[in-house]
Amino acid sequence: MKTTLDSINNNSLKNRYINTLDFVKKHTPIKSKILDLGTVNTLSKILIEEGYKVKNTNGEDLDSDYHLYTNDNSDYLTSFEIFEHMLSPYNILKNTKIKKLIASVPLRLWFANAYWNEQDDWDKHYHEFEPKQFNFLLKQTGWNIVDSEKWVSYDNKIGLRPFLRRFTYRYYIVYCER
Repeated sequence: MKTTLDSINNNSLKNRYINTLDFVKKHTPIKSKILDLGTVNTLSKILIEEGYKVKNTNGEDLDSDYHLYTNDNSDYLTSFEIFEHMLSPYNILKNTKIKKLIASVPLRLWFANAYWNEQDDWDKHYHEFEPKQFNFLLKQTGWNIVDSEKWVSYDNKIGLRPFLRRFTYRYYIVYCER
């Protein structure tokens, strides 16, 4: 039987998921309870297949409705490319009772504008962080960064941007504790 990871045809996306999964495994024991910000998605399915107990949010506006999840009793809070879609990730980061966080964000690219879908208000990047900006947000909301990684993400397209993506960090992931 094919796993969710094996069924991904986009190499750039598959590599992002592999890097994320490796980072999660490094810091999170199997069978841990995870509250994953965002609706059920490919990565949350992969985490379940790996043995984690994942509960996703239900598509609420987490800027306004963050309080629905602040008293969750999960072992870990995860957010994989979610905070850039929020106007204020500060509220959920500051008010959650969960003591361990793994979060990844896309990094701001000097050669490309932030992603902005004109047709869908939910599908926009309000923030594309530099590591120092994301680190500051985490510090201001009471988190201590224990570990972090950056990685590139590219495909085999031809052009200047695809070439630059081969050696420019695109994603930043952190493991934090309170």
